[in-house]
Amino acid sequence: MEMATADLEQLGQQAQTASYALGLLTTTQKNDVLNAMAQALTAHQDEILAANARDLENPQVPAKFIDRLKLTPARINDMATGLTQVAALPDPIGNVDRAWRNEAGLVIAKERVPLGVIGRIFEARPNVTVDASALCFKTGNAVILRGGKEALHSNQALVNVLRTTLAAQGIDENAIQLIQDTSHATAEKFMQLTAYVDVLIPRGSARLIQTVLAKATVPVIETGAGNCHVYVDQDAQLKMATDIIINGKVQRPSVCNATEKVLIHQAVAADYLPTIVQALRDNGVEVRGDDATRAIVPDVVPATEADWGTEYNDLIIAIKVVDSEAAAITHINHYNTQHSEAIVTDNYRAGKLFQQRINAACVYINASTRFTDGFEFGFGAEIGISTQKLQARGPMGLAELTSYKYVIDGDGQVRQ
Repeated sequence: MEMATADLEQLGQQAQTASYALGLLTTTQKNDVLNAMAQALTAHQDEILAANARDLENPQVPAKFIDRLKLTPARINDMATGLTQVAALPDPIGNVDRAWRNEAGLVIAKERVPLGVIGRIFEARPNVTVDASALCFKTGNAVILRGGKEALHSNQALVNVLRTTLAAQGIDENAIQLIQDTSHATAEKFMQLTAYVDVLIPRGSARLIQTVLAKATVPVIETGAGNCHVYVDQDAQLKMATDIIINGKVQRPSVCNATEKVLIHQAVAADYLPTIVQALRDNGVEVRGDDATRAIVPDVVPATEADWGTEYNDLIIAIKVVDSEAAAITHINHYNTQHSEAIVTDNYRAGKLFQQRINAACVYINASTRFTDGFEFGFGAEIGISTQKLQARGPMGLAELTSYKYVIDGDGQVRQ
C-alpha cells in the first residue's frame, strides 16, 4: 500500500525543521555524534546482522546483488570506521571561499552553507544508509532515505541505531528519516516533494537513475551508472594492462566503477587477445567480443550492439579491437556513462590526449577504474559518484553537499 501524500509531507516538514537546527551545531558537536554513531553500530551488530539475514532470505533478490546486500561483522566495522573518518574530516560549513571589499566599502564574503534537506534514493546497498547519513549530518543537512525493497529490514535496523543515537545526544532524530514504503508510487511522490526536499541524489542502476531524472521535479544530481572502459594502447605494458583489467572487472563486479569494456589497439591485438581472454576466463569472466576479436579468439561470445552500452554488474566483459586511439576515444564517448575511463600506455602524449578528450568524471592513465571512490580520493565516505557537470562531478564528499551564500557587512551604505 502506497504512502499517503500527507505522510510524505510530514516527513518533509520534520526534515526541514531538523535541518534548521543542524545548521547551528558546532563542528565539535557534530563530530561527537558521529563517533557515538560508530560505537552504536558495533554495539548493535547482532541485531543489524539479523535484519540483514531476513533480507538475504528473499528468493527474489538476484544473485548478482547478494554481494551488495550482504552485511558481515567486517562490513559493519567498515561502516563504523567510515563514520569516525567523516568525523575527522574538516567541516566545510562556515568556510569562506573568498572575501573582498567593494568600491562602496561593503565587505562581501562567499560562505559555505548546508544544502538543506537531501533526498537519497538507492537500491540494495545498506552501507549507503550509513554513508549518506554521515556525510549529510556532518554538513548540516537533514536526509530522507528511500532504499530498495531488497534491503528494507537492513535499512530499518541501521536507521533505528542512528536515530536512537541522535536522540540520546539531544539532537532531533528527524535529521535522519527512512521511507518505510518501497512502492514505486511513493517513490514518485517523494521525487516531487519540492516544498521540502532541496535536492535528490539517486544511486543505483541506469534504470533507476533514468526513472528519477524523468519523474522528479526536485533538482537531481545524477550519479551511479558506470559503463567503464579500459583502452589498451599500442604502447601499453601488456602485463600492466592485464592486472588493471582483471582488478577492474573481478574485484567487485557489481559496483559502478567496475570495468565493463576493453578496447585494444589493433597493433597489439593479435599478441595480447589470447592472453587477456584466458586471464579473464581463469577468473570466471564471460568474454564477449566484436568480429575482429573473434577472428583472433574464435570461441569468444559474439558481442551485439546492445553490449556496448550495457553496464553488466556481473562477471561479463566485452572486448573491441580499434585501429587508433582516436577510434577508441570516439567509441568511449559514444557509449560511456561519463563515469570512469582508463588508458594503459607508456606514451605520455597518448595518455594526455586521452585525458583531455574523454568526457568522463574520472580519467586514468595506467590505473584501475576501481579507484573512483570517495575513500580512495581522501574524501571519507562518499554519497555518490556524480556523472553530470552541474553542482558536483566525480566522487561526492563533504564539499559537494554544500551550497553558499553571500554575507555582506556594511556601515550604513546606500546605493547611489
